[in-house]
Amino acid sequence: MKNNKWIFYVLSALVCFLLYQITSESLSQPGLSAFEGKYEELAFYRNENNTGPVIRVYAIRALDEDRSWMKDFADAQPHTKYGKTLVFFFTQELNQKIDLSPTEPYFPEEFKSLLLAQYEKTPMGESRFLPSMP
Repeated sequence: MKNNKWIFYVLSALVCFLLYQITSESLSQPGLSAFEGKYEELAFYRNENNTGPVIRVYAIRALDEDRSWMKDFADAQPHTKYGKTLVFFFTQELNQKIDLSPTEPYFPEEFKSLLLAQYEKTPMGESRFLPSMP
């Protein structure tokens, strides 16, 4: 009888420890606050289609031109199965709101020279990060 209580207490402690680990890991994941001060959102487009492919297009002004955080930031953006997520990073020189569209070209051609990098997450979840050539 004492042996059964000991096994019960050990298993209960193990379950409590695992629940604590799962909860603490889930709540301590970095969010978009990790990128604070590095970007400013210029525009966002999302189509109204909730039953088919969802297209999200972001225009971001990069306040920090280090490309390593750009890929991490784009990976953190929402993505829908069979949908498409596009993130365009522009230089600090672009300081106006722009109109985005769901088809190519996604933004006006006049801003192409200010593009630092672009990111695409395809409908199958594959990601592509393409820095623009200086």
